Amino acid sequence: MDREFKKAHKWNVADTVTSMRMAASLFLIFFPLKSICFFAIYTFAGLTDVLDGRLARKSGRASEFGARLDSISDLLLYGVLLLRLFPVLYQTLPGEIWYVVSGIVLVRFAAYATAAVKFHCFASLHTWLNKLTGVAVFLLPYVLLVSSIVVYSWAVCILAFAASAEELAIHLLRTDYHADRKSIIQTSELKR
Repeated sequence: MDREFKKAHKWNVADTVTSMRMAASLFLIFFPLKSICFFAIYTFAGLTDVLDGRLARKSGRASEFGARLDSISDLLLYGVLLLRLFPVLYQTLPGEIWYVVSGIVLVRFAAYATAAVKFHCFASLHTWLNKLTGVAVFLLPYVLLVSSIVVYSWAVCILAFAASAEELAIHLLRTDYHADRKSIIQTSELKR
C-alpha cells in the first residue's frame, strides 16, 4: 500500500508549507534564544504548523504522506527547540522534573516502536492530547520570558505523559493505523 500511495502522491502547497517549517527549524539554530529573530522565525514555524493541515484539508489534498511529513517536521522543530532550550531549562528546573521527562520520552519511544513493529512505518498520531501537548511545548520559550517556568513545565509534563500514554495505548489496542485518530475513545472508523 505504501508504494502505491507514494506513486499517487503529488507535492502540493500544504507540503511546501510543512517544508518551510523544517527550514525555519534549522534557521533557529543560528539565533540567540531570546532574540527578536529567534522569536520571529519560531512564531513563523508555529504558524506553518497551523496552516499546513488546514490547507491540505481545504484543497482536498490531505494525505497520509502529508501527515507523516507534518509529524517529521514537528519532530525536527521540537528537536531544535530542545537543543536550544535544554541548557536554560536544565539550570532553571528542579532535578526531579528530568526523571519525569525521561519517563515521558520512554513512553513516547515505546509508542513509536510499537507502531513501527505493528504497522511497519513511522507512526505518530494527531490526537487531541498530542495537539494540546504540542501547543503547550511550543509556548515554552514565550513562558520562559514572562512567567514561572517551573509550574508551567510541570503542567506540560503531566499533559505530555497523558498524550504519550494514550498514543501507546492506541497503537497497542488498534489493528489499523490512522494518523488522524483524535483519541483512544474515538469509535467511528476513519476514511483511508
